Amino acid sequence: MTKAPFVATAGATAALGTALGSLALQLRADGYEQYVESVANFSVVMYVTSALILVTWFRDARSRSN
Repeated sequence: MTKAPFVATAGATAALGTALGSLALQLRADGYEQYVESVANFSVVMYVTSALILVTWFRDARSRSN
């Protein structure tokens, strides 16, 4: 598999995680505590998803090099 789709998808997913983390901080500052946990959890899920995409890419690259 080529590098571009993996890198673009992982980057976009990490950017979404960053945006959601920022939103969680803003919600906390504005007093919307009931939404902070859900948004923060989704932010963490986006970072984990991004990391798993990169792991998939590395494993695919290793399997093709053998």
